[in-house]
Amino acid sequence: MRARVETVRIDGLPVRLHTAAPAGRVHDDLAPTVILVHGIGMSHRSFARSQRALAAEHRTVSVDLPGFGGLPAAGRRLGMDELGDLVVRAVRERGAGDLVLVGQSMGTQVVVEAARQHPDAVTAVVLVSPVVAAGRRLTVLQAVDLGRDGFVEGFRMNAVLVTDYLRSVRQYVRELRPMLRYRLEDTIAELRQPVLVVRGSEDPIARHDWSVRVAAAARRGTFAELPGPHHVQERQPVAFARLAADFLRMQTLEGLR
Repeated sequence: MRARVETVRIDGLPVRLHTAAPAGRVHDDLAPTVILVHGIGMSHRSFARSQRALAAEHRTVSVDLPGFGGLPAAGRRLGMDELGDLVVRAVRERGAGDLVLVGQSMGTQVVVEAARQHPDAVTAVVLVSPVVAAGRRLTVLQAVDLGRDGFVEGFRMNAVLVTDYLRSVRQYVRELRPMLRYRLEDTIAELRQPVLVVRGSEDPIARHDWSVRVAAAARRGTFAELPGPHHVQERQPVAFARLAADFLRMQTLEGLR
């Protein structure tokens, strides 16, 4: 399955969209559209396998944020509120209707902000390996946790990590402070949408107690755990896709009651 790739500029900032859908039906009115947002230093490649699994049933769009995935650096720091707004505006400019937002690592902060700012566009939120845990909002602590995660990630994901980081180092440095300062546990309480929090059982970054706390802070939060590391969506792409699909079906059934 080959994705359609296009770059959209919002307020002068580039956002690259990788769209894949069942049988290539990227223009159909499939609803909702599942939007995949990567973490700091990463790109759409961190969702490559899980996007293929999700695209068997849903129209999906994997995003490259400004300064990441080979896109030019923004030249300034972008807050999570600005990144969240950029994501929604970019995908809606290309025709997407109702959105389900899936964020991984720093992407969880981005999609929570997107859902907070655009409640009428976003129907549900999935947070994979949420960051940054309270009590670990220091660069040195995050570096230690990231190093530990490298020992449990597979060869492919470690290769993606290294090459994506090298491509995005300028924007990475700028986004580190906003990511560390963002209090996900506070903002998520403002969301009206249902939220699924997914954690890998071997994840040293999004630890179990913290991830449960994030889910509990949501008005309509659910917690689930799969075997795997920080990028559990790639270690368990089919299981993750089934978990997300079951979550969406459950929300649809509740909406019909």
